[in-house]
Amino acid sequence: MKRKGEIGKAEGKLGVLIPGMGGAVSTTFLAGVEAIRQGLALPIGSLTQLGTIRLGKRFEYRIPRIKDFVPLAQLDDLVFGGWDVFPDDCYRAALQAHVLKPEHLEAVRSFLEGLRPWTAVFDPGFVKNLKGSNLKSQTHYLDLIEAIKEDIEKFKRENGVARCVMIWCGSTEMYLKPAGVHSSLSNFEAGLRNNDSNISPSMLYAYAAMTSGIPYINSAPNLTADIPALVELAEKQQVPVTGKDLKTGQTLMKTILAPGLKARLLGLTGWYSTNILGNRDGMVLDDQASFKSKEESKLSVLETILQPEVYSDLYGDFHHKVVISYYPPRGDNKEGWDCIDIFGWLGYPMQIKVDFLCRDSILAAPLVLDLVLFMDLAQRAEMAGIQEWLSFYFKSPQCAAELYPEHDLFIQLMKLKNTLRYLMGEDQITHLGLDYYHAV
Repeated sequence: MKRKGEIGKAEGKLGVLIPGMGGAVSTTFLAGVEAIRQGLALPIGSLTQLGTIRLGKRFEYRIPRIKDFVPLAQLDDLVFGGWDVFPDDCYRAALQAHVLKPEHLEAVRSFLEGLRPWTAVFDPGFVKNLKGSNLKSQTHYLDLIEAIKEDIEKFKRENGVARCVMIWCGSTEMYLKPAGVHSSLSNFEAGLRNNDSNISPSMLYAYAAMTSGIPYINSAPNLTADIPALVELAEKQQVPVTGKDLKTGQTLMKTILAPGLKARLLGLTGWYSTNILGNRDGMVLDDQASFKSKEESKLSVLETILQPEVYSDLYGDFHHKVVISYYPPRGDNKEGWDCIDIFGWLGYPMQIKVDFLCRDSILAAPLVLDLVLFMDLAQRAEMAGIQEWLSFYFKSPQCAAELYPEHDLFIQLMKLKNTLRYLMGEDQITHLGLDYYHAV
């Protein structure tokens, strides 16, 4: 790992490679970056662009912007390319996604029209409610991987790209349990040669990226880069990997509220969550196999934060249920209802009800930007393998096999900022503060 003065400079163009480039999240991200570059909008929700970081003692008042503190790529240096099962350019795709208003898209129309997706790797067995026509003709896994890598090399040549990051923004694949083919790199590569049915399209993209020396980000709940085989590959190729499932609406609220309940030692008897969502993601999740991947991601949060095995009197027997309903009239404007049954002093019951009328892709787009920029930093700092310090962005943060993931949003943010401080040779912030009042 390299630190201040050793980290490679963010020079040249950074290629952002996106499987699922025509989806709602991707097109919202792309339109937003271009609007920001043109000075038409602010990068609201982006830690890398608007966030600050405290350095040193509080009385020093050293609070720079993160983008001025660490050597991140500039937005003007970002170049985009990607794959999608539908052939529409990103302007037409954005119109069909119904996230951004046509008048807002018009300002960046020429930029979006210039982004046409390459033919995609797709297996309908992994995403049953999606059918596309913009598909690669190859059928063998090794040929598909080679085709992906050829797309990447052509993109780099034509755009003068110095380095790349890949972020999966495709649809949620069916739920997969880890199998023998996932257990080691040698088993996985044997599976590639045999077209093993337990290897998903997202795994092919991840393998193609890592063997090209490109960091890989999984923004969906798919079993992809969190298998031992691809973690081994990331370490072998010396590339960063992180995921999974962007933390946007309802789960974001859980990772804000649950730490508060635990901090005040208020008990929990039940947490019922339901979502109504009408975009392509909602349609895909209407299939039970794809929903299972999302459900697993959403359910893991409370158990880890509340630690029922430690606080059995408070959280040892709570009921947690998650429902997602596909409701086309809602479009991308997801609504998340939470009914939370808690209890306090002497066991008296209370309730919290949250109705979050959020915009799924609006919340996700700045996370995509931050992850791309931070993963590029990680690559230049030679931080190979799992990037747990980026847990802040995910529902199911990837971590070492012997660890449990950290879900508390506030601990995650402290971990992220302390990592940046460490990289830049600054003291860690513990918030102890006794030295302001006592000799310690």
